Amino acid sequence: MTRGKLEKPIELAFEKELVRIALDRICPLYAVQKGTKETVKYAQVAASIREIGLVEPLVIAPDKSDPENYILLDGHLRHAILLDRGAKDALCQISTDDEAFTYNKRISRLATIQEHKMILMALKRGVPEGRLARALNINIKTLQEKKRLLDGICPEAADLLKDKQVTLTSFRILRKMKPLRQIEAAELMVTMNKYTVNYARSLLAATSENQLVNPDKPKAAKGVSRQQLELMERESANLERELRLVEDTYGADHLDLVLARGYVSKLISNALITRYIEMHHAEFLPEFEKITETEALTS
Repeated sequence: MTRGKLEKPIELAFEKELVRIALDRICPLYAVQKGTKETVKYAQVAASIREIGLVEPLVIAPDKSDPENYILLDGHLRHAILLDRGAKDALCQISTDDEAFTYNKRISRLATIQEHKMILMALKRGVPEGRLARALNINIKTLQEKKRLLDGICPEAADLLKDKQVTLTSFRILRKMKPLRQIEAAELMVTMNKYTVNYARSLLAATSENQLVNPDKPKAAKGVSRQQLELMERESANLERELRLVEDTYGADHLDLVLARGYVSKLISNALITRYIEMHHAEFLPEFEKITETEALTS
């Protein structure tokens, strides 16, 4: 940057301080339906508020049409629960942007491993298991399983999944694999962006016996023959090799495509060149125009 040239100021997405706002001044974007109030998630949030209070503040933005009131961007369940409990106000975080979609892009939801670490920290600080289970709306057995989440999971695989929404069952499945296979399975989950139990089971089914912690115990794969399992193992190995090849060249290929698109855009923005192509190579012009209109390459 040249001396004397002012930098563009950084705009804060939220006001620095939390503010206590009356609930009747907050207008939700939608009403929480009766069916939603009967879900496990609603009960879990309600239990947490009942046991330890509001942990995550409501996120609001000033109502441009009515400066005295606010629009609720995030926390509709918490807002509904507080109203049902007879609360009059709540701590709120005020956003400088009134778009809920924009706000949701700025936050990260609590991942499975993050929840595990939170549980360990709470227990270390002396929170009784019973109270913590009630706050999370789970039973003691489930709490203890969440506490032991990473037992048998190698650190490298855990690091790959540290910010992902992976089910407890998927972690149970990963424990059946040896460390190197756990890493491979975690890499495949991340690459494919699939963290479901069924996908974890398919990875287990495609795992060779020498990569299992207990190879003598048969893999659970209903309706799949030994020959089909062997075929899945071979196909899985081929897929992993192909994915690694793609990963190795993706960055360079993407850069080449972006540069090529920029070059073609510059060419056809020149009226003389466009006229020449139209006269001598008319079949190319529509394709060049399609390339310049493609935004996916630059996203």
